[in-house]
Amino acid sequence: MSHASATQTPPQDRPPFQPPRGAEVIPILDFGSQYAQLIARRVREAGAFGILVAPDIEPGALQAMEPRGIILSGGPSSVGAHGAPRCHPDLFSLGVPMLGICYGMQLGCQMMGGRVEAAEAREYGRAKLRIRDARDLLHGIPADTSVWMSHGDQVHDLDETFEVLASTSTCPYAVVRHRERPFYGVQFHPEVTHTPHGVDVLRNFLYEICLCRGTWRMSDFLEAACDRVREQVGTTGRIICGLSGGVDSSVVAALLAKAIGERVTCIFVDNGLLRKNERELVEVTFRDHFDVDLRVVDASAQFLSDLAGITDPQEKRRRIGHRFVDVFREAAREVGPEARFLAQGTLYPDVIESGQGHAGRSANIKLHHNVGGLPEDLGFELVEPLRDLFKDEVRKLGEVLGLPDQIVWRHPFPGPGLAVRVIGEVNPHRLDLLRECDEILLEEIIAHNLYRSTDQVFAVLLPIRSVGVMGDGRSYDSVVAIRAVETQDFMTADWARIPYDVLAGISSRIINEVRGVGRVVYDISSKPPATIEWE
Repeated sequence: MSHASATQTPPQDRPPFQPPRGAEVIPILDFGSQYAQLIARRVREAGAFGILVAPDIEPGALQAMEPRGIILSGGPSSVGAHGAPRCHPDLFSLGVPMLGICYGMQLGCQMMGGRVEAAEAREYGRAKLRIRDARDLLHGIPADTSVWMSHGDQVHDLDETFEVLASTSTCPYAVVRHRERPFYGVQFHPEVTHTPHGVDVLRNFLYEICLCRGTWRMSDFLEAACDRVREQVGTTGRIICGLSGGVDSSVVAALLAKAIGERVTCIFVDNGLLRKNERELVEVTFRDHFDVDLRVVDASAQFLSDLAGITDPQEKRRRIGHRFVDVFREAAREVGPEARFLAQGTLYPDVIESGQGHAGRSANIKLHHNVGGLPEDLGFELVEPLRDLFKDEVRKLGEVLGLPDQIVWRHPFPGPGLAVRVIGEVNPHRLDLLRECDEILLEEIIAHNLYRSTDQVFAVLLPIRSVGVMGDGRSYDSVVAIRAVETQDFMTADWARIPYDVLAGISSRIINEVRGVGRVVYDISSKPPATIEWE
């Protein structure tokens, strides 16, 4: 296959789902909830393999996954609204245990004869759940417990085929069970941390109702991923791996080396948007730890030229993505015609946030230059072995692969680099300013043993200047924001409570040591509603 003819497999035409060996699959019909991916995360934490699928998936396709149970997610729609997503009615006759959450509960109850209408009193936030029946789904849950509600509609007038297991003061059908079919519904969100016993509810569904055994293991995923890579590239194909030095691409490189050995060429692109000394660190680290062909391409001049005068964050990402493709096309020509595949460290959160997930219902929050396919004229087939993993799962995979801790536990760094942390125009002066601030920030975080207790820490150069006093004179210098977050899966995050004295030391060093910065602020926004990155 020549470079001109090889093309990316479109997401909608991807090969049939292949679960990891021994995994008990729990498909999650994604109706567009902001928490849908968290359901998958919680299911995996409990030892089963949760995977999001389209809400209108055909029963045959679902059966082919050999599911132990099925979950219907929440969603922003009203079940009676025109165009609201629905599932195939035959799903309720498969005999597979089903759990409907919020919208999923309403839809299931409606499709089995119930009525769904706007609630007299909407519930947003914590509510007190009173349990009537503590068997199976609610086994071991306190009789009075807090749950997190987020709904305007609710179920009304269920007939005798349903049992009520729990209620709140304004929601009489908060938890229900069908008497004849293995369908359960909860009006609250068990997947969020605001529901203290939500994980217990999900575990009860998996182990008490679906009879799972908790067989999902990262070592199984590794073997299955290697098999898929070998199947995709064949016995002669060669893969080019875009190596950034971050956790994701490092794990991809190690996985590919295990799968196909010397038929991997890693290419590190210096785009001029890297952290201080990043290129040197990557060269030393990966030539020591990986038995692969590593090539470094300096394309910083081209990237910076593309970004000159550009302030819109999406346009920055678009231009960086296009240049990235051009650089790889040129690098591939030097590798040879057998290099027909391009590997990337795309993760599940990238897929979800880009609106390219299995379900296609999730919001397109931001543009990722490495998600959603490649231009047809590029001539590569995309290899994404981590596409179904969350960030902490990637770290576990790295440990299984034997990668050193300094690589496995490295904080994430965005693909577009510092371009999305320089708010506004990107130029060499502003990049150098941010690099110095970022270096000081990381030095202090590491010195105070906070690197492993935080999940992402970085500096952001703002497009404003602030009046200050330097010595005896008036200054008018740049403002830098500090961002530090704690998270399990990077789909939600809370700002890190960095001690005041550490923040004071960071601010003092930046202002005193970085000429051109006169003010430092600390970002205390959580995700949601904010994102982790500023752009």
